[in-house]
Amino acid sequence: MEDISRVLKVLEALRQASRDIQVHLTPESANSNSPAIKALLELETESDTILSKDPHLSSLSYHLTSLKNLVDTLHKCRSHSLRYFLIRRLSTHSISRVAASIESEIQAWIDRESVENLTTALKETVRNEEELVNLLTHFEKRLSQGFNRELQDLVLKSKILLLLEKIICDPNYSKRLREKCAFVVAALIRFNKDVFVGQVQMGPLIHALVSMASWKLMKVICTLIRLIKSPLGDEIESNGEIPKLISFLDYKDLQLRVLTMVCILEIGYFARKEVVEAMLKEGLIQKLVELQRSVLGGDLIDMGMFDEKQTNEIETVEGKIERRDSRQKSFLDSHPFASCVARFAVQLEVGEGLRQREKRAFKQEILNIVRDASASDAEAATIIAEVLWGSSP
Repeated sequence: MEDISRVLKVLEALRQASRDIQVHLTPESANSNSPAIKALLELETESDTILSKDPHLSSLSYHLTSLKNLVDTLHKCRSHSLRYFLIRRLSTHSISRVAASIESEIQAWIDRESVENLTTALKETVRNEEELVNLLTHFEKRLSQGFNRELQDLVLKSKILLLLEKIICDPNYSKRLREKCAFVVAALIRFNKDVFVGQVQMGPLIHALVSMASWKLMKVICTLIRLIKSPLGDEIESNGEIPKLISFLDYKDLQLRVLTMVCILEIGYFARKEVVEAMLKEGLIQKLVELQRSVLGGDLIDMGMFDEKQTNEIETVEGKIERRDSRQKSFLDSHPFASCVARFAVQLEVGEGLRQREKRAFKQEILNIVRDASASDAEAATIIAEVLWGSSP
């Protein structure tokens, strides 16, 4: 593993050298004494022994030879005549273009090595968990750089997603490793959900994520809901996970409770009728009334910080507080369950999953539940006012 790590570090350095050439190259700096060009020319010198054995590297070898020829041409242009000035400019532009091709080829080389190493490590998890977590972290970072078709093909051929799913669903592996694998699965779906959603058995995966009762995995579930939308809400409901999710609102772990609230808001935004019915049947509104009554709750409307525009922005899909005035943000940071009943009602109201008549029916049902669940007429009146004020007419 150490030898592999050293190889990847060298490749990363060469890729960065290619990037530096594109960013900083000038006719004056484009010579073999430039550290970046020197590093790539040294690779070109060794290309017969290093690159010739791998058919995937023939293009890289070709580009390195082109770079050497362009640098040699530039060295011959010592004159200050207009002709040689134009040649130097053209050669500099060509060197930058070739450097971009070299960067692309080296990145593909790094991706092949990384995917192969990760696949091997996932199959041999008992050997060194720390190294596997490091490889997963590196791979997740690579996926976050955006879509790349060659990388996608490598992932599909290696069946990495199936290996990750197997670890997540196996309680014999450590919680830390399963959490890291879950973040990589989310990164793959974000990388290209049209391809990778169909590669995962969503039912067993969601069950495994929920069963671990981890705030980190609740973040993963929120991400998956945001990416997959209504179908994942349907999967959560049909898989019988709604009661477990709502039960997390009673846990001592505050981070888990807060992220569960975010997850419920996410589900509410995309949920179809059957999912919302399951949440209400499980006593969600009664639980939200209790949370709003707690020391971590409160009523934004009583503080003059609750109106329709603000309500619709109380929680973004990533659980971040955005576009609020500083007073409201400060209050919600310290009171994460403030006005949580109205926040859920607004998610249903502005969401994508319900028809208009279903939205109206659920709003009325929520108001009825609030009246029954409130400890006093004053509490009921405040929550009802927030629901009506925050919702559309």
